[in-house]
Amino acid sequence: MPNKHSRRSAIKSIVAGTAALGTAGIIPSTAFSSEQKKIFALKGNINHSVCQWIYEDMTLDQLCKAVKKIGFSAIDLLASKDWPVLQQNGVYCSMCYTNNNLGLYKGWNHKEYHDHLINDYLEAIPLVAKAGYKNLICFSGARAGMDDWTGLDHCVEGLQKILPLAEKNNVTIVMELLNSKIDHKDYMCDKTLWGVELCKRLNSPNFKLLYDIYHMQIDEGDVIRTIQDYHEFIGHYHTGGVPGRNEIDDTQELNYAAIMKAIVATGYKGYVAQEFIPKNPDKMASLKKCVEICDV
Repeated sequence: MPNKHSRRSAIKSIVAGTAALGTAGIIPSTAFSSEQKKIFALKGNINHSVCQWIYEDMTLDQLCKAVKKIGFSAIDLLASKDWPVLQQNGVYCSMCYTNNNLGLYKGWNHKEYHDHLINDYLEAIPLVAKAGYKNLICFSGARAGMDDWTGLDHCVEGLQKILPLAEKNNVTIVMELLNSKIDHKDYMCDKTLWGVELCKRLNSPNFKLLYDIYHMQIDEGDVIRTIQDYHEFIGHYHTGGVPGRNEIDDTQELNYAAIMKAIVATGYKGYVAQEFIPKNPDKMASLKKCVEICDV
């Protein structure tokens, strides 16, 4: 993806900011009244969100106001320094970052990062809970010559140190599946079955996978069958058009309406966050159109 739109640079820009946050002003999309849903013209089967890093040319306050005009009220991938802006706008953080995130490649599969990661997540989990949020993202890290099974063992060893606190605070740790073919070379958690095995070994209701539809179409395909077979291990979804990670309309190869129907059929009640990079100069028009495609 273009450097100016890089999630890696977005992650690096996260700095510590741990204000005492309450739940006032937080309105998850599931809290909309039936009358509000009628006004917004959304069907209510999908809880919609959007990833903030795509819209770096807008302030967070502007993005909050824009998504509410479209008709949903959640934004992904923000750390605690940004939560007050969400609260002021009545917008929910559907996927949180820790404050001292090491990025995609220095993850739980490398034991040399465990001390930092454990401290980071033990600090973040109570903050997420206190703010009224539920999901906290994590990353496997790069292989860097390590075999997948060793990396799996290391992830289990490290994550077991934070899951008791996550369970106590009703916070779900969510590891993202990313493709290693195009965008994130050497990233370890690049196959659903590897992620599912990690979930099984950890055996906690507070550890799930972020199934990024764009990334998994590139690395393994068979998206709908995979969702049907492994939905119990999936705690969050991201979108993006293939190829190119642009709009999820008829310019790309995936049928997102069909994918969303498959997600709804599993009984999923979490969030689907748009993470496509708009080609249309009117980014909000593209976002509105893509939310409508997914609103099955």
